[in-house]
Amino acid sequence: MLFFFGLLAGIVVFVIFRVLMGCVYTIRPDQRAAVSSFGAVQRLQDKSAPAPLSGDEQDRYDYPQVRVVGPGGPYFKWPWQKVHKVSVATQAVDLSWDPTKSQSTIEAVTKDNLTTGVNGQIRYRVSESNLYPYLFGVASPLEHVMGYFVSVLRERIANFVDPKGQSLLAGDDLEGDGDEESSSAVELSEGVSINDLRKNLPLINQYMEEQCRSTMGRYGIELDAALITEIDPPREVDHALSAINSTRNQVAADISTARADSEQQITMSARAVEIATNNAQAEVAPLRELAKTLTTIKSEGGSVCLASYLRNLRMPLYKRTGRIVEVSSENENKGGSV
Repeated sequence: MLFFFGLLAGIVVFVIFRVLMGCVYTIRPDQRAAVSSFGAVQRLQDKSAPAPLSGDEQDRYDYPQVRVVGPGGPYFKWPWQKVHKVSVATQAVDLSWDPTKSQSTIEAVTKDNLTTGVNGQIRYRVSESNLYPYLFGVASPLEHVMGYFVSVLRERIANFVDPKGQSLLAGDDLEGDGDEESSSAVELSEGVSINDLRKNLPLINQYMEEQCRSTMGRYGIELDAALITEIDPPREVDHALSAINSTRNQVAADISTARADSEQQITMSARAVEIATNNAQAEVAPLRELAKTLTTIKSEGGSVCLASYLRNLRMPLYKRTGRIVEVSSENENKGGSV
């Protein structure tokens, strides 16, 4: 009988010890926790800041604010309470992650009806200020976020148009200098959606981050960054794109060479015209100055003064003359004056 009571007391002590040990818990620095009693989480009266939702989403995703247990401990809970711990550290996941199937890339269709593969990563963290939807809103929050992200990404790829090409088509940038016009012609001759996607990956990432801000209000997950790194078309399409890009680069090089040659010829022609103009002006300038001087002498001194000036002007010429030939007119031969 004593043995039976001893055994019963030992069992009771062991159960109490195990229960008490299970009622003590700690929270790591990268964790947050919420405590529920019989399945009901401890809620706060204050509402959290409104999530970036639009329209009727604010009514559909109106979740309560729960009491968050911060890092530290030891904390005590009753045996009928349950501690829900989550990591709030920033984590990364591949874009192709899917718990229901194994895949190495995400397929998307462009506006040219080409099936292309998309790879990348997204960085996310659990929102500490909105733990309720992450813990109790859906069964697999990350899976829902990935599905939402991939859906938005596929829609964006299917409708994506290069904003620079659109502005060129609208005629906004065609009034610039020669360099801009030539580059516009090259860009307009491209018109391939995969090339547009590859050139505008930062714009696509920025668009995805803006569109996925609502995931914090929907699923309690805050998107930190979208890093789409690869857009790979099928092999035969990739070869065709390589040929198109090579031809485009060759055309751009030929246009640049032709423009450089034409600018050089124009510069040389302008310089030759300038030199010829300067030479003509140099030859005409002394004659104009002499005509101006003769006109001034005749107007101020008359014909006599002009004849004296001409006579004096001939004197230096006579000193350098070796022979002088005098020619008389027909009237002078008949007795006229010389």
